[in-house]
Amino acid sequence: MMRLGFIGFGEVAYELSRGYKTEGINGIVAYDPMQNDPQYGRLVQERADAVSVILVPQPSEVVRLADVIIAAVPGSRALQAAESIRADLNETKLYADVSTSSPTTKQKIAALIAETGAGFVDGALMGGLTQQQHKVPTLVSGSGAEKFIGKMECCHMNLEKVSDKAGDAIAVKLVRSIYMKGAATLEMEMLEAAHKLQVEDLVLDSIGHSVDAKPFKDMINFLVTASAIHAERQTHEMADCMAMLRDLDIAPTMTEATMKRLQWLADKKMKEKFGGKVPARWQDVVQAWSE
Repeated sequence: MMRLGFIGFGEVAYELSRGYKTEGINGIVAYDPMQNDPQYGRLVQERADAVSVILVPQPSEVVRLADVIIAAVPGSRALQAAESIRADLNETKLYADVSTSSPTTKQKIAALIAETGAGFVDGALMGGLTQQQHKVPTLVSGSGAEKFIGKMECCHMNLEKVSDKAGDAIAVKLVRSIYMKGAATLEMEMLEAAHKLQVEDLVLDSIGHSVDAKPFKDMINFLVTASAIHAERQTHEMADCMAMLRDLDIAPTMTEATMKRLQWLADKKMKEKFGGKVPARWQDVVQAWSE
């Protein structure tokens, strides 16, 4: 029978535990450095009680009582969390880090864990935990990825192995975040301007028609290949957008970043490389700017 434990019992561990409880996984243990904090300790305890998770006094206790240890801590503390239990790990243990830390940090953690003989899993949660809990799509990589998938089969998790190399799973999530978080903040800047000009519906309807006209991959291909040829003109257009935003007393943070990226593309002389013709594939553009 699998024994499961958490290092860190914040929202991530709580939501995963909610899901594990529905699968009949009992006896989960956890340690959180804030569990005795005057301000946040009560919240940690309430969450643990709600999903029948047992809080233990030291992280070493989690390792002693569990076969699979999931580190669900902020990315900035992931390496510290691994160091805190390194001496207690052995070849019978599996250590899965699901923090959003950098690939380099995951590789450093993997190196620490390898010295103990335990398997290491770089886990990347790719969706919303509140609705999906333990069934959230999760990418895994690292020396223990295959074993982790086997161990967690009883929980019906949605796991996909990327590779045996630590850092590969989180790299996919972080690259995805460039788009997802970037799109959100770009939309905020656009909506701020649209609201001030009272043209929200007109702008949203126009963008909607463009975006909905093609599947996502086709839209990406169209935008990137077109910009390869028209980057210089688009750079000037974005400069005008910046001027408009400043007139509206709106900081053109995302618009300025767009202009700089387009200028970078224009400086690569894409138009000359492709003879003024829009290339067929975005991959052709990436290859050209890499040369």
